[in-house]
Amino acid sequence: MTFNDDASLDTSQVGDRRGIGGGGLAIGGGGLGIVGLIIYLLISVLGGGNSSDSGTGVQTPFQPGETGAVSQQDLAQVCRTGADANSRDDCRIVAYTNSVQQYWSRAMGSRYQPAETIIFSGGTQTGCGNATSDVGPFYCPADGKAYFDLGFFDELRTRFGAQGGSFAQGYVVAHEYGHHIQNLLGTSDRVGGGTGPESGSVRLELQADCYAGVWAKNATTTTGANGRPLFESVTQSDINNALDAAAAVGDDRIQSRAQGHADAQFFLAVLLQKGIGAPRDTEMALAWFRRAAEHGHRLAMLQLADTYDLGLGTAADPAAARQWRERAKAAEQAARKSADEPRSNQRVDPDRSKR
Repeated sequence: MTFNDDASLDTSQVGDRRGIGGGGLAIGGGGLGIVGLIIYLLISVLGGGNSSDSGTGVQTPFQPGETGAVSQQDLAQVCRTGADANSRDDCRIVAYTNSVQQYWSRAMGSRYQPAETIIFSGGTQTGCGNATSDVGPFYCPADGKAYFDLGFFDELRTRFGAQGGSFAQGYVVAHEYGHHIQNLLGTSDRVGGGTGPESGSVRLELQADCYAGVWAKNATTTTGANGRPLFESVTQSDINNALDAAAAVGDDRIQSRAQGHADAQFFLAVLLQKGIGAPRDTEMALAWFRRAAEHGHRLAMLQLADTYDLGLGTAADPAAARQWRERAKAAEQAARKSADEPRSNQRVDPDRSKR
């Protein structure tokens, strides 16, 4: 996808918070692709992550693929034309935001209410709570904003194997604005949530994908602030890259990477049990707690015991609760024994301290 060099950009639709810290977890709102927020949160766990070890979980201010963070005031000076969008990731997000919002404003008329795009690095505060880079792109209905860490597009290529490309970035922006359309129309409230291929959550994600496709079909009709067409053309290669981006973050592909990873399974169970990022589903939470516990995750064992005690997602089962507490105790004892072994070896080999 190539932007027209002389098309002017409107940076007033984009807020730049790069370099301004944040932390914690953003809850609620539309996420990316089929799974949305809840699965993408696992990315840092599944791939090992590359966040700085500052104790806050916040990554360094500059992400791979960025051409340098600028202040909000400077963004208007840096991102002026389509030529800038062709050379900078931040300006490209500005251009796609301009295009997506212009299309939906035309299509919906007075029913459309503009939504601000926020680009950030590391973490930022949102109306849905504090968000880190690990959350990925998402839309927050509480404040009506779409949030993007530009480093995500490198994650899309390096961790999920997507081809990337400019139009793939446009798909991601258009998808999040698809959630904004759902919010404006009240679709999210009517459809509800749940899990599984026929659930409301999946249908909402698919519809947001559909809205992204509607924009893509009409992208070449959108213009810059000066009335010049924003795009030169949309090629079949552009469309293939966008489809590849959608497939790369699909439910089956990401969940398959979570199999066997106890930490990822445990975190997913917590989110499902508490209804963070998706409707509360105690039965599904129970299943993920069990998977993590069977892979030796001690906290999952304890949580599973509490779940059986309280009858969350299943009938109360005191015997099962006792069993999992006993397994958790055994796992803790084994961990302590393993931790003592290096110290024991060091006493046996006095020369090790000299090496």
